[in-house]
Amino acid sequence: MWLASEMTAFAHVCELKSFTAAARALGVPKVAVSRAIVSLERRLGTRLLNRTTRRVGLTPAGELLLPHCQRVLAEVEAVRARFAALGSEALRLRLRVDPGYGRLVVTPLVPRFMEHFRNVQLTVGVMDSRPEEPSNDWDLLICNGASLPPPQPGFSRTPLGSPPLLLCATPAYLAQHGRPKKPTDLLTHTVMRPGEHGVSLQLQHAGQTQELRLRPALQVDDPALVHSSAAAGLGIAVLPEFLCRQGLALGKLERVLPEWSVREPLELVALYAAGREESAAIRQFLEFLMANLVPVLGGADRAAEKG
Repeated sequence: MWLASEMTAFAHVCELKSFTAAARALGVPKVAVSRAIVSLERRLGTRLLNRTTRRVGLTPAGELLLPHCQRVLAEVEAVRARFAALGSEALRLRLRVDPGYGRLVVTPLVPRFMEHFRNVQLTVGVMDSRPEEPSNDWDLLICNGASLPPPQPGFSRTPLGSPPLLLCATPAYLAQHGRPKKPTDLLTHTVMRPGEHGVSLQLQHAGQTQELRLRPALQVDDPALVHSSAAAGLGIAVLPEFLCRQGLALGKLERVLPEWSVREPLELVALYAAGREESAAIRQFLEFLMANLVPVLGGADRAAEKG
C-alpha cells in the first residue's frame, strides 16, 4: 500500500516537473511528496531523480520506473473518477478512534478530509472498549491493532503502518539521573509508557533480546500525556518516533539506549465489518488516510529533499 502511494507521488513529480506542483495536485504538504520520493528511492536502492533548486530531472533508473508509476497513477485516477461519479450524493461515515494513537494520529487530519470530500457526512467519536464483534454504532475504527483481541470472523483489517517505538528523555533529566549505558540501567530510572503492556519491556539489538520487569511510573492509554510528562523532565518515556521527532530535532529530547529498539509492536490498523470493503465512504477515507499518514509515520531519517 505504501509503495503504491509513493509511486503515485513519483508520477506526479515527473509529470509536473515540480515537488510543489505535485503536492498541490495531490492535496498534501510538499514535505509529504518529498518524503515519499526519498522512501521510494530507499526501497529500490537507487536514485530516481536529479534535483536542483530550479528543476527536477529523471535518472536512468527513474526513466525505467516511470511507466510503471504512470500505470499505478492511472489506476488511482480511475478510482477517483469512480467516486466522483457519485456526484453530490451524501455518504455517511461513522468514524471511531481509540483514545490513544487513533485520536492522536487521525483526528488532526479530519478537517483536511472534510475539505476534500464534502459529500461525506462524517461523525467522529472515541471508542474506549475493545470491540468483540461488529456494531451498528460505527463503520470504521482506527486503533492500535496490537491491543486488539485475535481477529474475529466478522471483522476486516487494513494495516496503516508500524511506526518504531523508542526511549527518550530530556537532557536535563539524564544529566541529573545519569544516562543508561545498558538496558538493565533502566531499572534505576523512572519509566513511563502508554498502553497496557504491564511491567514488561522487551528490547533488542544485533539479534539479541533482553526483557526487563519495570515499575512504570506512568502507564495510561494516552501517549500524548506520556510525551508531555517526558518533556517536563519526569522520566524516560517509551513513545513512537513520530511523537518525539520535533523534540529530538530541537534538542529538547534525547534518545536513550539508541542502539536498542523496543521489540513490542505498535500496529496502526483500520477495522471494519467484513464485507464493507466496497463502501464508498470507507474506501474514500482509507485512501485519504494512507496518503496523508506518510509524513506522519515516516522515520526521522527520511529527511525531505528540496525540489
